[in-house]
Amino acid sequence: MESPQEKQILEKVRQSSAHKVKVAVTDIDGILRGKYIHKDKFFSAVEGGFGFCNVVFGWDMADVVYDNATYTGWHTGYPDAEVRLDLNTYREIPWDNKTPIFLGQFMAGEGQPLMICPRQLLRSVIKRAESEGFMPMAGMEFEWFNFRESPHSMESKGHVRPEPITPGMFGYSILRAGFEREYFNALMDEMEQFRVPLEGLHTETGPGVYEGAIAVADALTAADRAVLFKAGTKEIASRFGIIPSFMAKWNPQLPGCSGHVHQSLWDVSEKKNLFYDPNDRLKMSKVFKHYLAGQMHCLPEILPMLAPTVNSYKRLVEGMWAPTRINWAVDNRTASFRAIPGSPKSTRLETRVAGSDVNPYLALAATIASGLYGIKHELPLQPEVHGNAYEDEDAKRLPNNLYRATDKMARSEIARELFGDEFVEHFSATRHWEWRQFQIAVTDWEMRRYFEII
Repeated sequence: MESPQEKQILEKVRQSSAHKVKVAVTDIDGILRGKYIHKDKFFSAVEGGFGFCNVVFGWDMADVVYDNATYTGWHTGYPDAEVRLDLNTYREIPWDNKTPIFLGQFMAGEGQPLMICPRQLLRSVIKRAESEGFMPMAGMEFEWFNFRESPHSMESKGHVRPEPITPGMFGYSILRAGFEREYFNALMDEMEQFRVPLEGLHTETGPGVYEGAIAVADALTAADRAVLFKAGTKEIASRFGIIPSFMAKWNPQLPGCSGHVHQSLWDVSEKKNLFYDPNDRLKMSKVFKHYLAGQMHCLPEILPMLAPTVNSYKRLVEGMWAPTRINWAVDNRTASFRAIPGSPKSTRLETRVAGSDVNPYLALAATIASGLYGIKHELPLQPEVHGNAYEDEDAKRLPNNLYRATDKMARSEIARELFGDEFVEHFSATRHWEWRQFQIAVTDWEMRRYFEII
């Protein structure tokens, strides 16, 4: 049964001048995979779903098929899986003749969700929160570098020495933003039209690097917005001869790119922020403290959900504005977790471990589920760190590469309790695959170091 809002959405599509609709899902890496379908096909898909090749969970981001995944592979023949569209994700794409777009999620058959689907995993975590009386709210912010390149130019130069759109280190620069005014304004204005509103957009410290903060929303909407922001930025940028890169670290001499996760829990019925306590010294409620303690406790067990690539761990180094130890502090950007006490509305937690290379659905599933774990078990919060959190020798260090982090997650009982065996086994297999691809690669560092001299 369609709700009145969904009926209005369907009527908008009927009245649209476009004869096609774009539909999209995300793979395990958070990359949008989709297609155009005819408007007539769309209405039948709303009623009964539509088939989408399940290879999207059987290959990596470069379309190379996994040799270690059980969900699908040559042994299954890569059949179609059912996708159900979420009508509430309706948008019109401003830079594509206002073509309607909808996001969907995969089903496992007989009306059951496929739990290796990132959007389904987050939905299940949100349902768990709601069953306990919590409404998770979130907002993501991304840093990314912009280069005066194209896919062809990068290919021709062997993906080395890309040219940033501006030189030098100039964070919060009105001048640098003005150098690319049309691109800068297009991001701000067209994202608003795309229902991905930005609270702020500014240059960060580094050549050609921007940061965008996406407006807060319920957790599912926040993740949808984050996925669409990354994909939309790439489409907008191409119009200006620019490639945006959301990889965590492209240059060892420069800071990496964050994908910080801001979050809070609200009361489902009273619509109030349960992280705020006016009687606490730091305005942090018991719920907030247990939630934060849960994230700190679970982080080593689920780190690949926040640092999913080989490159992620190149960002997590001391003195580069990214955390290296499991600690927390009040309004301190050197810690892994930054508590932001404020008003009844703004009090929140910023999880700073995630880079801009995250899958937003998995990042939010990880943060919320581990926070709920802390509330459920009433975990005590360790003392906050003061000053330089890199020097906090009492705090545990984060695993320093994808293999170690994935191995720990694959063996973790906590990870399986939070996300189920099916997801943990599939996701861990994909991260082990990613590590193996790196292990057999010959890098430019090896060429420079060994080619002539050794």
